Amino acid sequence: MRMAFIGGGNMGEAMIRGILDRGTAKAREIRVSDISEARRSHLAQKYGLAVTDSNRSATERAEVIILAIKPGSLPQVMEELKGSLKAGQTVISIAAGVTLARLSQGLGRKSVVRAMPNMPAQIGQGMTVWTATEEVNEEDRRRARLVLEALGRQAFVPDERFIDMATAVSGSGPAYVFLIIESFVDAAVRIGLPRDLAQELVLETVLGSAHLVQKSDRHPAELRNLVTSPGGTTAEGLHVLEEGSLRALLGRAIIAAYEKAKALRGE
Repeated sequence: MRMAFIGGGNMGEAMIRGILDRGTAKAREIRVSDISEARRSHLAQKYGLAVTDSNRSATERAEVIILAIKPGSLPQVMEELKGSLKAGQTVISIAAGVTLARLSQGLGRKSVVRAMPNMPAQIGQGMTVWTATEEVNEEDRRRARLVLEALGRQAFVPDERFIDMATAVSGSGPAYVFLIIESFVDAAVRIGLPRDLAQELVLETVLGSAHLVQKSDRHPAELRNLVTSPGGTTAEGLHVLEEGSLRALLGRAIIAAYEKAKALRGE
């Protein structure tokens, strides 16, 4: 499948790596356009890709076009591409906060896919939520799934409002998890564990717990209760967390991120 990437930044490179690893496309089928000569050189040398500084040149023969650029750069790119895109090309934007309506208007086409990947996509363990305009046909959807599955798991949502919600949960979520892990490790060191052992214990605990929730048919609250013996160490620790309003604080953080996501698209 012939692909064009407009933008070769971190997320664009993560997508390229996943696509190559999965065999969704071969290096010779991918062209990348980027304004940075250093990024073009890096991608050409590391992955053997064809690179250019011309967005139109990159997209000429592509079946799938991925807009992997920052929202601030998008108006200029859309103006350059407007009128040059063909009906049979699948256009996927991962620009945060840029709505389908803005994409359609800026590109001069009604068929557009909008996706929100997250940081673990860099290792093929991401979660991408995506949506599309009504004009996106089944072939476009098939191509979009193939591309996004190279990043990890993907979920289509029929309502674009869910993209802003996903931004607050899965998009921003890794930062919340990293902060919890960092705090968890620091606390383990504080009580006397060597830092390397503390980090191993915390990471395996977080990974194992997440996998257990994923594979179990039990609610997380039920699993938590199974770990919590009356009057035991876990009960004592949970009491402190509830006393500090951890549950409410996480809720407030997600709501704040959601409101910010809406504000970025002008709602």
